[in-house]
This record gives sequence, C-alpha cells and structure tokens, in this order.
Amino acid sequence: MQAREEASQAPAAPGSLKHRHLLGLSTYDEEEIGCILHTARYFRSVLRRAIPRVPPMRGVTVANLFFEPSTRTRISFELAEKRLSADPVNFSVSGSSVSKGETLKDTALNIEAMKVNVVVIRHKSPGAAIFLTRCIDSVVINAGDGAHEHPTQALLDLLTLTDIHPSLEGRNISIIGDIAHSRVARSNIYGLQALGAQVTLCAPGTMTPVGVEDMGVRVTNRLDEALEGCDVAMALRVQLERQGALLFPGVREYHARYGITLKHMERHPDLRIMHPGPVNRGVELASEVVDHERAVILDQVTNGVAARMAVLYLLAGPKEELAS
Repeated sequence: MQAREEASQAPAAPGSLKHRHLLGLSTYDEEEIGCILHTARYFRSVLRRAIPRVPPMRGVTVANLFFEPSTRTRISFELAEKRLSADPVNFSVSGSSVSKGETLKDTALNIEAMKVNVVVIRHKSPGAAIFLTRCIDSVVINAGDGAHEHPTQALLDLLTLTDIHPSLEGRNISIIGDIAHSRVARSNIYGLQALGAQVTLCAPGTMTPVGVEDMGVRVTNRLDEALEGCDVAMALRVQLERQGALLFPGVREYHARYGITLKHMERHPDLRIMHPGPVNRGVELASEVVDHERAVILDQVTNGVAARMAVLYLLAGPKEELAS
C-alpha cells in the first residue's frame, strides 16, 4: 500500500530548491527539506520496481571524490546515480595523483575539465565542500567534511523518522555518543530543528563540544535522562580515528554508561533506535538492540539511496518534471 501511495505522487521539479549546492543543512529551511523528503519518497517507490531505474539524469556525469574511507555513503551515492541513469566516475586517494602531491583544487579542476557536471566529495577537512564551490562550476554535494556536516545522512535520517512520525513537531529526539567528532550530529540538529523537533544530546563531558547549548539543544551526560520521554534515540559511533587520545576509560565502561541495552528497550516500550553505521556492537548498542524489531538501522540504509537520488535530481536534474 505504501509503495502505491508513494508512486502516485509526482516528485518536485528539478531546480525547486533555493540552493545550488548541498554543503550542509544549516541554511536549509523546512520547505526545502520537505521538498527533498517528498521527492525521496517518490524515488523510493522507483526502487521497489522490477527495474529500479529512471532516465532523468541521462548524460549527466557525477564524480565521486572520496578522500576518506566509506562503505554505505559511497555505494549509496553510486547506486543513486545509476538508478537515475547518470554516469558515475569514482575517485579514491589510493592510486590517484593526490598521492603524488596534487592539491584538492587541482584535482577538482582537472576532473571538471573532463566535463563533469556534479562533484560528490568526502574529505577529512571541514569546509572542503565549500572550498570546492569557489574553484569549480559544477554542482557540489557534501558527503561528509571532517566533523563539520554530513547533510545527506541527516536527510535519510529525517526520511526514516518521518516514516515513523509523519510530523516531527514537538517530538523528542535524543542523539547519544561521540557528539564532538560527529558531522552526523551537527547536520541532524539543523534538520530536526527545522522540522520542529526537540533535540537532546547525551555524551560524556569529553565528547560534548563546548557551547553546544547555543544551538538550542538540551545537553545531559546521563543516558536515563536522555531516554526519558524520548521518541527516537540515535546512537553515534565512537570515532576513535578522530580522537587524539582516548576520551573515556574503555569500551566496556562506555557501554556501561552510554550503551543502549534490552533493559532500556523494555523500560521504554515505544522507543525506536537509529544509528548511522557502522555499528560497534556491544559499544553504542547491545547486539540484541541492533537486531531489535524497533531498530530501524537497515531502513536508514535503504532510505539513503532514495534520499541521495532526490538530492541529485533536484540539484542537477533536467529542468522539467519527471513523469510519475
């Protein structure tokens, strides 16, 4: 039934966003986010077809510039591009001229000189996507820049959340874990607040950014407090690779204080669980919680392709509506 309902709704027309690029969600309002989610639901119905492909981006070339390791995001973008009939070109640091000293600017200029229309970039440096917009004319989509933002992850999270709760106005969403190093948390805060949700952050003091309360969020270092009255809890991966030193005594101690377990699921019978992946079982979430029927982690992965299809189509598709 849901697939038929989604298929009956035409997507928004390309160019209907006020932004030319997707660099972050801090400047995207409720209307634009709603437009992306509506379009993503249409494309989700496309993905359920026997042949999950549509032609609107035929002839459009997308360069995927991934300067950091990625599984879900990279595969998701490549699948989204192929489902839209675009031509993806994949770039990785290994075996590229970057290893020979080429700068990000020169790499992008050379790729654009090959007549690329869209650049999807993941980079360890905050602001890398913004920097690219000053160097090239292609549409730029941020696939994660350091600890700054990860807007398409937040959009797929919002798609998943609005499947559970069609209106997020007044809903309580808790983000738990390594807030200080999380671009996912930052983008989700912007997106959730744009849709009217109340956001609580829960983390050890060493993983809580100074002054984060200024973003209009509630902050606590007690997991029980974060889960009280919570509609959806989003656990974040502990990012050891971004920490100069270990910010907590050990993974066992972290799980004891901040890991969500079956006891929490039993105590809060309506609680839903999300995680951007990859999950460290037994750290952020008990293994039984990862596999729990109220965990929607795999739904997030599925929604990632649809959300990225929507972003690509709206920012770089032909300036005509796609027939439903």
